[in-house]
Amino acid sequence: MFMFYDQAKIYVKGGDGGAGAVAFRREKYVPEGGPSGGDGGRGGNIIFMGDEGLRTLVDFRYKRHYKGARGDHGQAKNMSGRSGEDTILRIPVGTVVLNDNTGETIADITEHGQHVVVAAGGRGGRGNARFMSNTNKAPTLAENGEPGEENWLRLELKLLADVGLVGFPNVGKSTIISQVSAARPKIADYHFTTLIPNLGVVELEDGQSFVMADIPGLIEGAHAGAGLGHEFLRHTERTRLLLHVLDISGSEERDPLEDLRIIQEEIRFYSPELAQRPMIIVANKMDIPSAEAHLQRLKEAVEDRHEIFPVSAATGEGLKALMYRIAQLLPDTPVPEILNPPADHLVTKAQLGKRFEILKEEDLFLVVGKEIEKHVKMTCFEREASVYRFQNILKVMGIDEALRAQGIKEGDKVEIAGVRFDWVEE
Repeated sequence: MFMFYDQAKIYVKGGDGGAGAVAFRREKYVPEGGPSGGDGGRGGNIIFMGDEGLRTLVDFRYKRHYKGARGDHGQAKNMSGRSGEDTILRIPVGTVVLNDNTGETIADITEHGQHVVVAAGGRGGRGNARFMSNTNKAPTLAENGEPGEENWLRLELKLLADVGLVGFPNVGKSTIISQVSAARPKIADYHFTTLIPNLGVVELEDGQSFVMADIPGLIEGAHAGAGLGHEFLRHTERTRLLLHVLDISGSEERDPLEDLRIIQEEIRFYSPELAQRPMIIVANKMDIPSAEAHLQRLKEAVEDRHEIFPVSAATGEGLKALMYRIAQLLPDTPVPEILNPPADHLVTKAQLGKRFEILKEEDLFLVVGKEIEKHVKMTCFEREASVYRFQNILKVMGIDEALRAQGIKEGDKVEIAGVRFDWVEE
């Protein structure tokens, strides 16, 4: 059974960089060769790629954690480690990628083959050959690899269709799409038969074609999330033309004009921009005797604001003329502007703020900050030269001075990125 999932939450982490090597040349007749430790390899990226053949996010319901490949460690003779392979995850075209913590848009996958890096791999650590200087000809210092980026992401699929059918449940949307396309949605005479959007390709005799989406039935209060309102309305955002399907027969003791008012109001509350989209009113169930009287009321109420097409999805009457009218309108109907720009156009701005922050818990001082935490993870504390370099980093960043200002004393504990140190006064 095909399962449609249009939302998912996943964790992604780029591969960690490989560690740099500490090595020295060993040549005959050269008792103390120079440093030759190579750099570590870059960690693999996590990449999303648009795939027009996918229609659902179901794969991300069963696997939620993705980690990139680690870079290989550096080696002697200045040999750099091999970079980790990138992990490419295919997602449906029409998927918006959001940072789950901040709600920020990371990417909008709108084209087949579009690539977006959602978690970059860390750079490889430098080997000791990179630390040689005029004052230090034989450095014993190397770096661990940089950790890969990590994030919790929220994926939201918004169908990419030319035409979207909207309306109350059980007004005949599924029957219409089954009549005019190869789509075969579940159809029955009860509310909410359609719980997932259906896509159908309408192909006309003259060679024209377009994609039609049968959006599940809306109810009053949908804009505020009533029923499955937000989930359903989201799929109308990218359609170029809306077909508002009415049960013009007034069956189930409903008034078609009241249904029209409610659904248009729901769309306007959800998105004023969406309410401005071109719309055709489809008066369905014209094969029922009571339909004609309601159709006249509808024409008087709507006047010239929208085109009205009387049809019968059950018999097929009027559908051919409707499809050709849609094909006539679409070339002059602009594609909706994508409010979330593609990742290629996103601009990263420098955020000027605190480089670190110190929190105190009794005799424990917690130092937090992205920059210093990265230095901790890239420092090889087993090597004395690396520890000395890390101490200099604390001084240069002003962390030593800030800790003293907070009243740190000999023997107090300092914790950075999960690593604890004993404070020792020089």
